Amino acid sequence: MLKFTPILLAVLYALAMYHFSAWRTARELDARSSELADARLKRLTDRMAEALDLPRVRVHVYEIAPVNGLAAPDGRIFLTRGFYDRYRAGEVSAEELASVVAHELGHVALGHTRRRMIDFSGQNALRTALAMVLGRFLPGIGAMIANALASLLAARLSRRDEYEADAYAAALLTKAGIGTGPQKSLFHKLDELTAGRGGVMPAWLMSHPKTEERIKAIETLEARWTAVTGQ
Repeated sequence: MLKFTPILLAVLYALAMYHFSAWRTARELDARSSELADARLKRLTDRMAEALDLPRVRVHVYEIAPVNGLAAPDGRIFLTRGFYDRYRAGEVSAEELASVVAHELGHVALGHTRRRMIDFSGQNALRTALAMVLGRFLPGIGAMIANALASLLAARLSRRDEYEADAYAAALLTKAGIGTGPQKSLFHKLDELTAGRGGVMPAWLMSHPKTEERIKAIETLEARWTAVTGQ
């Protein structure tokens, strides 16, 4: 029984971390966000809502400076103040911003948001359990190996989710009559944003697939749809 103790402790830790992370995230977003009221963007989100047979798509502004979009575990969609300010400055179009909303809707619809929270807790639990076990056989470096393995797992899961959310967004934008052009052009602008930081990649992009690979995946989908519809 004792040899299973690290695993049991890791499971209990993962459950506790999941509930705590969900509570902390919701509290942070509630305190620092408000519903977005923008006529141009609403016209586009209304088209997406119609395509999804929903009454409306609500978008909130999260009052932080980094350029990002995110979906909360409760299904709410957020754009950061930094992203919205780029849009108001004319650096990002309403259609490009709508593609971010579509991408985040994909994370919600495909269950990524809740799973990521669970995965995050599970990865911490895995890291803890591996460190305890490997530490017995490899004192001093067991924890380093555990951290590396958990990080590789996290990156692989995140990239898979991004490709799936991209595909969902491409289908939704096409159905809503917006098209995938803004989605692809925004990818190039995100690269420019990275270059503008002296080549330092923003933290939220580090786990994302490369721009060329994301665009190629969307174009592959478009070619497949064209072959099926003949248009």
